[in-house]
Amino acid sequence: MKDLLAALGLMLAIEGLCLAAFPGAWRKAMRAVLHAPETPMRLAGLGVGALGVLVVFLVRSF
Repeated sequence: MKDLLAALGLMLAIEGLCLAAFPGAWRKAMRAVLHAPETPMRLAGLGVGALGVLVVFLVRSF
């Protein structure tokens, strides 16, 4: 549970830094997401989620 909370905190820190550093690009990306079709977004979400699980597995096993 501690690892999950640490990962969520790190994710929030990285997103916050990106938002603070590039607010215009962030706004442009959010507009693009609003107009994107759902199927590619779902596939991208599944791919990124699978990649995240793979990274965690590799880090924990070595």
